[in-house]
Amino acid sequence: MARKFLETISTPAALRAQEHFYGRSRPVAASSDYDPLGPTEAEFIAARDSFYMATVTETGWPYVQHRGGPPGFLRVLGPTTLAFADYEGNHQMVSTGNLAGDRRVALFLMDYAHRRRLKVLGRARVIDAREQPDLVAQFVVSPQAHVERVVEIEVLSFDWNCPQHITPRFTAEEIAAVVEPLRRQIAELQGQLAGAAARPPQEETDHV
Repeated sequence: MARKFLETISTPAALRAQEHFYGRSRPVAASSDYDPLGPTEAEFIAARDSFYMATVTETGWPYVQHRGGPPGFLRVLGPTTLAFADYEGNHQMVSTGNLAGDRRVALFLMDYAHRRRLKVLGRARVIDAREQPDLVAQFVVSPQAHVERVVEIEVLSFDWNCPQHITPRFTAEEIAAVVEPLRRQIAELQGQLAGAAARPPQEETDHV
């Protein structure tokens, strides 16, 4: 775990809860201003086809939204910068409205197949596509969809979670990659069987 992440989430209330349930607390000393993403984090993020993003409403309620797209739609622009295109949706604008009042976000990225998960804390800003069309064009991953915004996230820190309770799950593409060679092998064997059944039986010869 990067120290800035633990420092940020170890609030007085969390420390009191530690003391109550475990008899002691684990305060974290102040660290650097941020923890930059490394090559391992960048590679993991670039391979994800979805993530969850939490924001806070102006009335103090947490709100979690799912975002999905082709692998790499969440771009790693640098050690402390992420960004993704935000497409036209249900017009509720909850996350966008939340970010207008409180830029803090928490991202949750899952790799169910390999039982890995990454949490990211940061501050996000929303860029109107109408105001910066050249920038938006760099993030378009689907020409059929209408990009309304680009969300840029300044990364504060991150944390790799323990995989103990992650249930393995697989996407259709991951399953297809495993099953396709088996399908080809089955088709080849079926062809061989069909060819053997079509051949006339050989006549038996008597041996003197």
